[in-house]
Amino acid sequence: MRLRYQQGHFLLVAAIIVALATTLVVSTSASQPPFACDSSDPLTKNFTFCRRELPIRKRAKDIVSRLTLLDKVMQLVNDAPAIPQLGIPAYQWWSEALHGVADAGRGVSFNGSIRAATSFPQVILTAASFDSHLWFRIGQAIGKEARAMYNSGQATGLTFWAPNINIFRDPRWGRGQETPGEDPLVTGKYAVSYVRGLQGDSFEGGSKLIRDGNLQASACCKHFTAYDLEQWHNVSRFVFDAHVSAQDLADTYQPPFRSCIQEGRASGIMCAYSQVNGVPICADYYLLTNVVRKKWGFNGYITSDCDAVQVLLNYQNYTEFPEDAAAIVLKAGLDMDCGTTVENFAYFAVEQKKLQEAEIDRALINLFAIRIRLGLFNGNPSKLLYGDIGASQVCSLEHQALALEAARDGMVLLKNDRKLLPLPRSQLDHMSLAFIGPNADSFETVLGNYHGPPCDSVSSLQALQNYVKTQIRYLQGCKGISCSAATIEDAVKIAKEADYVVLIMGLDLTQEREDLDRVDLVLPGQQQALITSVARAAKKPVVLVLICGGPVDVSFAKRNAKIGSIIWAGYPGEAGGAALAQIIFGDHNPGGRLPMTWYPNSFSKVPMTNMRMRANPAKGYPGRTYRFYQGKKVFEFGHGLSYSVYSYTFISVSLNKLHLPSSRHASVSDMGSQACERMKFTAIIGVENQGEMAGKHPVLLYVKRENATVGGSPIKQLAGFETVSLKANEGSHVQFVLSPCEHFSYADEDGTMVVEEGAYFLLVGDQEYPINVVAS
Repeated sequence: MRLRYQQGHFLLVAAIIVALATTLVVSTSASQPPFACDSSDPLTKNFTFCRRELPIRKRAKDIVSRLTLLDKVMQLVNDAPAIPQLGIPAYQWWSEALHGVADAGRGVSFNGSIRAATSFPQVILTAASFDSHLWFRIGQAIGKEARAMYNSGQATGLTFWAPNINIFRDPRWGRGQETPGEDPLVTGKYAVSYVRGLQGDSFEGGSKLIRDGNLQASACCKHFTAYDLEQWHNVSRFVFDAHVSAQDLADTYQPPFRSCIQEGRASGIMCAYSQVNGVPICADYYLLTNVVRKKWGFNGYITSDCDAVQVLLNYQNYTEFPEDAAAIVLKAGLDMDCGTTVENFAYFAVEQKKLQEAEIDRALINLFAIRIRLGLFNGNPSKLLYGDIGASQVCSLEHQALALEAARDGMVLLKNDRKLLPLPRSQLDHMSLAFIGPNADSFETVLGNYHGPPCDSVSSLQALQNYVKTQIRYLQGCKGISCSAATIEDAVKIAKEADYVVLIMGLDLTQEREDLDRVDLVLPGQQQALITSVARAAKKPVVLVLICGGPVDVSFAKRNAKIGSIIWAGYPGEAGGAALAQIIFGDHNPGGRLPMTWYPNSFSKVPMTNMRMRANPAKGYPGRTYRFYQGKKVFEFGHGLSYSVYSYTFISVSLNKLHLPSSRHASVSDMGSQACERMKFTAIIGVENQGEMAGKHPVLLYVKRENATVGGSPIKQLAGFETVSLKANEGSHVQFVLSPCEHFSYADEDGTMVVEEGAYFLLVGDQEYPINVVAS
């Protein structure tokens, strides 16, 4: 049997080699994008699948009908080979664009006329702007640069595996930096905005281009679902079985993916490595087919994370034989294996009657439909829609300005005692400055993970030096970010001589990244000792800048009067240094707000493997995220200061009593969409900038229940957010439309979304407005 597998594998490899050898028949020159259905090619011009007027799925079915079984299984992988007899070029499904077109996948190269791409801030910092229009514009820019890479012949695919919309459940998670944070509403809205932008939709969604099936590029929301552990102690993501309640799935883990599909209309979904409740996600028919396709109406392709099918076979031992692994994932609803298991063994699964060829056809129709929607079966793309997007739109001045705007708007001012910041620019000519820290002069750290070569590689120190044009003394202070050794005496000497000291500390990818979770929440090594020593010696209170993705316990700095200001800068991307300089010296008024809770280090005692969101005080379990966590916090979700002071007023709320149409415990699904629509109401909030600087300010509106922990309802939950730009002493009104079925509901233990009678409050800043929910 083993020899037979090997012979079969050799057969497939031989077929691939033959296909690749004939790729030149259907490829264009290196400077041209690969495409099918060349109108000048007599071989293909009469194929049904080349007729643009036909429905997309009919065209996809025609392609599949012309393939042998061996041809078919070779198309079920990320590096799909050419099909010379049909004039179809090879296609690479795996490309990355988390916060800019990246070289982490296999579909993009930067070795041609395009040598770089705009590197926007890492997602967690972009999310801190709470600006969905900004998120959309970033998605648009990335989508244009992706299409430009393809049109310039430097990409062999237009399917980009972003965004990452997993909930940042645990602060130690190494990939939390890639996500929009811990709140399902924020994460869902980020997904919708980014996907619409990248795919070429309008901000509101439903543009004619999308309705007609066109895609500028294809977005893929990942990692479905309840995935948020890399390598914690002896548990890896490859073997982790996430025990998740129906309650937590319904109102925490699943909503962002539902929004991504139903509102964003994403064309791709990626299933994660891990298991949920004993079943590998990529092999879960209920999740992939019943939920994603049937319940949510997904019309796209589903890919595995890379080698996830091999993982369920070799790490999770979910099947005994590789043919069973190939069969079970395809029958569950998977369309493509980023790996080789399906390619190598689906053929034999059909031979052994473990898999119907119709399941392979179903998957291939989904895959080819995406390539058709991308315009790759309509002739030369340079003459079609999006054909005019070229190299000039990569690293454009507009996109670089957007990267700067995103970095500025995301940075969060955590502390600013006695208005230490902004530093007085009027004194720059005779001011002495000291910048100390292992993250001050690193241009790589500011990019975070999953990035490509940036348009401009500038460290924070270089940007600050260019910005202020004054004498700056610099000391790294630590031996690397781990700070296993610190030159504290030298740092103290510099601090004593400087008028102002800025410490640029934090983490980097040696501390948090894919496949690496943290074991605690403190700054590495001797960083804290260096900070406190410098602060003690400095003439004035110091400024502490934290470059990191996940939160760190800086309670010591929060309490220390000699540390006057703290800025969280995330991983701010290529323009991060300039953004930081503008905030420190007062040319930008910070307005970012934390998209995740900052926990004390004592939270590290909570096992990462516990997926429960709700607190369980009887067992000493504090819960997770601002919605359920009942312990002490270093900084709260939504915390963020400004150089201005903003005040809020409830101008009007269209009701103060809400009547449930049925019982005291009303199921949202039982109420129905029409009743939910009738129950919607508006709240108008007055916002005033009472400071002396213009500012951009996110307004966060929460709903709180009086007895918040009854039945597992959240302590409070975000109902909406809007960003307003106000001049000094200017006011404005912000309108929110609230849906009780969405914003007043929570999941009961069965996973049913319910609204219960009782006293509720709308919260914004320090203002609240009562809403009574009563049964009719």
